[in-house]
Amino acid sequence: MLDLKRIQEDKEHIKALLKKKGYEADFDTLLSLDEKRRKVISEVEALKAERNKVSAEIPKLKKEGKPVDAIFAEMRTLGDKIAEGDAEAKDLEQKVFDMLAVMPNIPDEDLKEGEKENNEVIKIFGKKPEFGFDAQNHVDLCTKLGIIDYTRGVKLSGGGFWVYRGEGARLEWALLNFFISEHLKDGYEFILPPLQLGYNCGFGAGQFPKFSDEVYWLDVDEDRKKNRFMLPTAETALVNLYAGEIVDRNKLPMKFFAYTPCFRKEAGSYRAEERGMIRGHQFNKVEMVQYTTQEGSDEAFNELVNKAASLMEKLGLHFRISKLAAGDCSASMARTYDIEVWIPSMGIYKEVSSVSNARDYQARRNNTKYRDESGKTRFVHTLNGSGLATSRVFPAIIEQYQNADGSVTVPEVLRPFMGGQEKITL
Repeated sequence: MLDLKRIQEDKEHIKALLKKKGYEADFDTLLSLDEKRRKVISEVEALKAERNKVSAEIPKLKKEGKPVDAIFAEMRTLGDKIAEGDAEAKDLEQKVFDMLAVMPNIPDEDLKEGEKENNEVIKIFGKKPEFGFDAQNHVDLCTKLGIIDYTRGVKLSGGGFWVYRGEGARLEWALLNFFISEHLKDGYEFILPPLQLGYNCGFGAGQFPKFSDEVYWLDVDEDRKKNRFMLPTAETALVNLYAGEIVDRNKLPMKFFAYTPCFRKEAGSYRAEERGMIRGHQFNKVEMVQYTTQEGSDEAFNELVNKAASLMEKLGLHFRISKLAAGDCSASMARTYDIEVWIPSMGIYKEVSSVSNARDYQARRNNTKYRDESGKTRFVHTLNGSGLATSRVFPAIIEQYQNADGSVTVPEVLRPFMGGQEKITL
């Protein structure tokens, strides 16, 4: 959520930054509503002061034997006006809140305007694999090897689902164990959060109300604020762990990671080439999250980017890092770098990790603070990065590590988690 005071002080500049995201901010209406709210509150406070003054005189008048009926009538009138004013102020406050709730985060100053076309590749790792044979796509390879059963995944749950089988299940579990072991080495705390979350978590993460139709809801109450939904990413849980709390500054940065299945409707049309595991309704992911002081968030961002990239390097995969333009960053994020792996059969790079800095946007929504050195409360900064999403890493391994005989070489770092197995063969 945006800082209303900052908008008041720097309206035109913030409006210009939000325009980079393609968002036209109606700050005039917002500030007009807030000004009216403050005026109503001032008027109500004056009425309350008058009521208190009159109330203080009643005992004196009674003692002097003077009539007080007219005063009581005046008090009732004042009470009615106060109640009306309180209700109006509350209504105006809600309108201001609702407007702020749907406004996206302010992009960082250095981000380019626009969408994907203005994303900037800042680093490329390794070379595209070259094959001296007719390379196959991951769907055909996985099917022939018997490690992914797409047909029965559809039979069980419909399109966008699959079944890991045998060595495919072992490879998936090896990936997850590798990610977990690496994050533990780096001193991150392992979290296994609930997979069912309350509306407040989606709101606090900045995903609701705008993207509330993109998750799987579990309850049927017309008021979604009373319902639970299936976790779309562990970030949604992790950034809300300390909602409504003041965390100890001496414990910052706090570093967490979580393994979870993720559930997404993935509404919209699928590209023809996005078959198999490239896009699905359920997938596994290990997610990193940091809470930092405001001064420490840039350092934390660089750390998360490097950690996600390190995992890809150790897997020996060809990939690149892209700095997203403002319009390609999600609504909640001020800055995002994507880790994108090369999928040979598609001839394109696909995102396997988005490392993002929300600044204080999420903390303002869920009220997570710390005290600075002067004792003043400030909102924490929250950052997240996938480390990694396996549904894109898995097919990249299958395609980049394929051999002429149809086998797939297991990346060296995964072999300890597969009993030393070096290849998946027919």
